[in-house]
Amino acid sequence: MKTYIVGNWKLNFTVGEASIYLHKILKNLPAYRDVEVVVAPSLLALQPLSLQVDRRKMKLAAQNGFYRDYGAFTGEVSFSQLRGIVDYAIIGHSERRYVFREDDKMIAKKVEAAVRNRITPILCIGETESERAFGETSDVIRDQLMGGLRDVSDDDLDKVIIAYEPVWAISSTKASKLATPDEISEVVKLIKKNLTEIYGAKLADEVPILFGGSVNPSNAGAYLTVPGVNGLLIGGASLILSEFIDIIDTAKRVRS
Repeated sequence: MKTYIVGNWKLNFTVGEASIYLHKILKNLPAYRDVEVVVAPSLLALQPLSLQVDRRKMKLAAQNGFYRDYGAFTGEVSFSQLRGIVDYAIIGHSERRYVFREDDKMIAKKVEAAVRNRITPILCIGETESERAFGETSDVIRDQLMGGLRDVSDDDLDKVIIAYEPVWAISSTKASKLATPDEISEVVKLIKKNLTEIYGAKLADEVPILFGGSVNPSNAGAYLTVPGVNGLLIGGASLILSEFIDIIDTAKRVRS
């Protein structure tokens, strides 16, 4: 299984800045066969960057998309419109859940729409600090995982990636707020258990699981050695060329 390094640029960079930054990354990035590098620019930059990107080195992801393929939905962009521009789409990110109030029903529709349009959904799941404090982690993980995958058949499960992003560890600079490898391992096992119960062990083992939560060059290696972790979803560090390249190099060394 490949190792996935996914950089989520969020609401950063103008189209011009994104183009310049992508050029710098490509200039410093070899073509790896066993490490899939993906970046998710803002929606406005996706189309021009799709003409610039070297897909042997890197793929593009959308940060969002709408589940209907066409119709009277002012301001939305469908996954069918993104087809051919992106290979991946981040769905269910905590900011979509808690800032934009997307529920599991909406997220499930987006996952199904991405798969239908041959775009690999990266389904994000993760508990908040209060949910963890009250011992609700297993319930939240199960509900978000099964809720997001409710329209995914056995035949399509291998077209999905799961990203565990504990909300309490995102954008944290305090060591006490960072997820430890043991904490991540516990949830990865939980994800595998839930997938196995619904889809069976063979299919469950084929689903890549990423970790995201204040990933940086200092902790990337430790996170990548957690059993069952197949890659990283990176926020702030993906916006800094030296740090992003360092993390990609670490992934290559760890998986060699």
